Amino acid sequence: MASQMNARAPKGTADMLPPTARAWEHLTRTAQELFARYGYEPVYTPLFENTEVFTRGIGEATDIVSKEMYTFLDKGNPPRSLTLRPEGTASVVRAALEHNLIPSGGPVVKLYYAGPMFRYERPQKGRMRQFWQIGAEMLGAAEPSADAELITLLWRFYEAVGIPASSMRLLINSMGDETCRPAYRDKIAAYIRDHADGMCEECNRRVETNPLRAFDCKNPACKEIMSGAPLLRDELCDECAEHYSAVKGHLDSLGIPYVEDPSLVRGLDYYTRTVFEVQVDAGLGSQNAIGGGGRYDRLMQEYDGPPTPGLGFALGFERTLLAMEALGGGAEGIAKTEVYVARVDGSVSGAVFSLVSALRDSGVAAETDHQGRSLKSQFKQADRLGARVVAVLGPDEVAAGQVKLRDMTSKEETTVSMSEAASAISALLGRQRD
Repeated sequence: MASQMNARAPKGTADMLPPTARAWEHLTRTAQELFARYGYEPVYTPLFENTEVFTRGIGEATDIVSKEMYTFLDKGNPPRSLTLRPEGTASVVRAALEHNLIPSGGPVVKLYYAGPMFRYERPQKGRMRQFWQIGAEMLGAAEPSADAELITLLWRFYEAVGIPASSMRLLINSMGDETCRPAYRDKIAAYIRDHADGMCEECNRRVETNPLRAFDCKNPACKEIMSGAPLLRDELCDECAEHYSAVKGHLDSLGIPYVEDPSLVRGLDYYTRTVFEVQVDAGLGSQNAIGGGGRYDRLMQEYDGPPTPGLGFALGFERTLLAMEALGGGAEGIAKTEVYVARVDGSVSGAVFSLVSALRDSGVAAETDHQGRSLKSQFKQADRLGARVVAVLGPDEVAAGQVKLRDMTSKEETTVSMSEAASAISALLGRQRD
């Protein structure tokens, strides 16, 4: 006897049902329209890559590579190690190198992407094993104005989807570069060794691989100790300090508020100089970051490519949606049916079908009944769908060449000729939009 099928999504994954899927499409459309104004073009990379794309790019000492990647052997000859992408930047940079998108002396390349990522970690609110991100990358730009542009783009995106500036906090920092960071890294490693008895096991382990990550530790004792650690901003070389100052100057000129956080290090090894993160106070608890990124001027060289400055960001869909919902927006307020065409009985099905089709062709989101519901039930369905206008057709209306319109907000009813129905409905919708 066959065992019963486990008809549930795997742990750490979730079906994106229509309300959430509408929200995802709303965010991606917003990104497409906004990012295009800044000159960014779409790119889509494979869901899996050769594993070394991530081990070399992200860094073997990071939690992502050491603990969280979904890695498997393909069945080729010889077999190769492949990994489901845990983030988007490494794949975009690999694609840019493979297809020579940045020839020597060529213009800056601006790209954006949207899609699922995969990390094996403990599922929790806003953090899944398959999660969805929208990201943007700029390759070939070394000037601090590029850093400010990416930060501005992320900030404007959140404003465009309904998260007010007053509910967000932008953190920025500079992580230095190969000139000043190695000496600072050694200083932090020495500081952690001096306080080893009070630090957690993970921070003591990282002292040999990535000591800067101790700033990101959530252990209260480690946070207290690291609050007294030397700060990188006091150790920056002149060029990094000038770059960081210029980035802040550009943000100041736009009136974008920011908080300098010397403990902000981000979690990936490829970052240099500017790093940034947007947080919200609503809906996410202590894990309140909804997006962030930074500069990665040496990443292309990790793939044996030419020296190429780069920077980018990624924003998490699930966390962004939780923030939107906590602030009164979210999936339920996106993309509703505008008009519901109701029929009194089945004798007018042809006229109803023609009207709903004409409305859709004119750009109106329209719906109708396909289940033989009563008129009362159709009105209830229209209300559930959020329709702002209900158009009613019965034998009398069809015989007179008319349609009855009900404004679901004011409850007012009007009767118009069938030939004027589309314009009358558009006028009703327009009045409500105003």
